[in-house]
Amino acid sequence: MTNIKIIAEIGWNHLGDMNLAEKMIISAANNGAQICKFQSWSVKNLKKGPWDYDGRLEIYNKAELSFDDHLKLIQICKDNSVQFMTSIFNSESIAMLKKLNINFVKIPSHENYNTKLVTDILNNFNSALISTGASRWTEIEQYINHFKQGNLIPMHCVSSYPCNPENINLPKISELKAMSNIYGYSGHLQTIDDAISAISLGCSYVEKHFTIDKSLPGRDNQFAILPEDLKNLSNFRDIFEKMNINKGSDFQDGEIDIIENYRGRWGG
Repeated sequence: MTNIKIIAEIGWNHLGDMNLAEKMIISAANNGAQICKFQSWSVKNLKKGPWDYDGRLEIYNKAELSFDDHLKLIQICKDNSVQFMTSIFNSESIAMLKKLNINFVKIPSHENYNTKLVTDILNNFNSALISTGASRWTEIEQYINHFKQGNLIPMHCVSSYPCNPENINLPKISELKAMSNIYGYSGHLQTIDDAISAISLGCSYVEKHFTIDKSLPGRDNQFAILPEDLKNLSNFRDIFEKMNINKGSDFQDGEIDIIENYRGRWGG
């Protein structure tokens, strides 16, 4: 089993259509994802903002997942041998997710400042990923150090949608590595190059937004990767793990022919 987990962030790309969500889960599973991640929120908790007028509120209403929706998605994930995961935006969602026996969740970038939410999550779940996007470094240090014993796994993220290559800031992963034994990456580049780089830098969790149709409504569908991209990413991950199998410092069995038959063949 792979040690590097690829997360297909389906999020709200399903637009509340459970048949579409099922197709996305099946596609993600078939193309190498270990985790399919969704988003759990209640629109009634949403504050007033520009989303009330730019079309996002309509999408939020469509994509809000009920308890039964969560049950369906969890079962579909189970049937397809991938792990269900979700992002939490408000402590109110915790009780529902506990009833569903979920033990691994994510804290999104715009909620990482919320100490109460982080505390509530770590008091109720085995572990959590936390995205470090849109944060000052002092804030990142504070919540990682404060919750060090709470299985909080930092994910390097630049909260720009989509994100340009020059803003990906891969060196920051090394800073997270110095603070946490396990760390990850959540990326918004419109290719998989950032995710491949993150795997090479030792990330245990690599997340990319995922869709099966970029023409579906919503910004997230437009910059998400497609099934063939996910397959290429998972293929790289599998090869990368093979290349990192420790074979020791001496020659391998496959080199014996060179040692026995080629050494010294050109004379002194």
